[in-house]
Amino acid sequence: MLNFPLWKVGLIVVILLWGTILAIPNMFSDGFLGIEPREPSDPSNQVAMAAYEQQLQEAEDSWWFLPAGKLNLGLDLQGGVYLLMEINPGEIVDNRLEQFQGDVRSAWAQRGNRDVILRDANVSLVDGRLTYRLNEPERQMDDALQRLRRVNPTVGQTQTELFNINEGANGAVVITSPASARAALAKDAQSKMMEIIRRRVDPDGVAEISITPQGDNRIILEAPGEADPKRIKEILAKAGRLTFNMANLDQAAIRVAVTSGRPSPREQLVDSIDYGQILVNRIPELTGADIATANRCFDEANFPAVCFRLNSSAATKFYNLTRSNINRNFAIVLDGTSMSSPTIRSPIPGGNVIIEGRFTIEEAEDLAAIIEAGELPAKLNFLDERTVGPTLGAESIAAGSRASMIGLALVGVFMVLAYGLVGGFAVGSLMANIVMIIGALSGFGATLTLPGIAGIILTIGMAVDANVIVFERIREEQANGRSPATAIQAGYERALSAILDANITTFIAASILYMVGSGPVKGFAVTLAIGILTSVFTAFVVTRWFTVLYLRTFRPKRLAM
Repeated sequence: MLNFPLWKVGLIVVILLWGTILAIPNMFSDGFLGIEPREPSDPSNQVAMAAYEQQLQEAEDSWWFLPAGKLNLGLDLQGGVYLLMEINPGEIVDNRLEQFQGDVRSAWAQRGNRDVILRDANVSLVDGRLTYRLNEPERQMDDALQRLRRVNPTVGQTQTELFNINEGANGAVVITSPASARAALAKDAQSKMMEIIRRRVDPDGVAEISITPQGDNRIILEAPGEADPKRIKEILAKAGRLTFNMANLDQAAIRVAVTSGRPSPREQLVDSIDYGQILVNRIPELTGADIATANRCFDEANFPAVCFRLNSSAATKFYNLTRSNINRNFAIVLDGTSMSSPTIRSPIPGGNVIIEGRFTIEEAEDLAAIIEAGELPAKLNFLDERTVGPTLGAESIAAGSRASMIGLALVGVFMVLAYGLVGGFAVGSLMANIVMIIGALSGFGATLTLPGIAGIILTIGMAVDANVIVFERIREEQANGRSPATAIQAGYERALSAILDANITTFIAASILYMVGSGPVKGFAVTLAIGILTSVFTAFVVTRWFTVLYLRTFRPKRLAM
């Protein structure tokens, strides 16, 4: 217990030094650390641009070469946006039923044109109930049910069949979704929603946003540092349904369709940012699922635009489409609005497409993020919205820091008064403990929240508790006539089991909090778990090392404690 060979001393020094190096960046600005800033989304904001250029210059002049990771501050410490969103399970089912109609057409089209089973006029979708009326139900029903049940999709890990497909009244096929499938569908949609939201709000993966589920159909979004909830809501409010449709820009045909309100069965009217309203084919040639990547770019006139690349199979299909439709128009339709409807002048190989428009840089980036993230399974309803100002966050940081310093000072005074010089060793190891916690959080890229600061304060008390147990054991052994060296060894040996029991049970509790908690609760659990590991190391290793150094240097006859 009192043996510290050179390799152990070296390991202790390396751990303490590495924790200090990881914690030091929190004392300096991003520019000093060489961290390049993100370009402001609004170039016309002179204050933001001046700050950006200043930090960029600092980053270019920086000589810092050590790790530069800093603590990520949570929503309650740096301000930002909090949104509580809900998914309508009924809308999810309706959307899946609409998608299933394509599978229905494919399944029945295999019979060829000799036997038309149904016509589009005989299809209805009302309140989660899809109904097909067959032309000749007596002869066609069995075959129709068999074909449909073969293409019935499954959902969830249990592979629950998504739809009940049964014969209804008056020669109809009725397709509904049972309660078990609805529950699995809602859970699956919630998981997909969270990933799509993350890709839309943080396409680069650099923002410290928090997206957590609540119940079966609610999602909580916390975006620290974001000052504009309206922008996030606009990004998330779009369904993100992207299609490529052949377009008809003939003004006479458009006027007839608008006046009569009945375009041809193959076409539909959509709004266009270029031409008012245009006619597009109801059945799209390609969809957003065919897009591989999307990003903000600039057109030939150097205006912001959106460029995207189709996957290999879609690129071939798009090339054949453009080759067969020279001098015709096709529309890029996003959520029912044609974003662009160019004329095909020549075949387009490679699958590279550009959407041009009167976009700002921010609008182009947001549109690219929406396209690449994909289509939402259903519309998001915003139930709660809060904006936390940075001033409130700064006050929380100041209050938490003040509480930590006061707590540390009071603990230090108590330890020195109660245990003398060895109490001072405990205070030194306690300060090393706090530095290591901050270093570990910085190194792991964890997010510090106000409950996290509470976890650090709690760790201070737990670390002292371990030292108190050891020192009381040493005091008992010394009172029984042992020498300082044997009293210290016996004290640490006999206190080990009690210290491990207390910290292991607390670590288990922190792990459970992390697994079942969300947001601030999870942040508290992370800080507490890291604090437990560092406090055991500093209380049982660092304090003991300081004490042994003192014994070997001064060789006291008795410890003053």
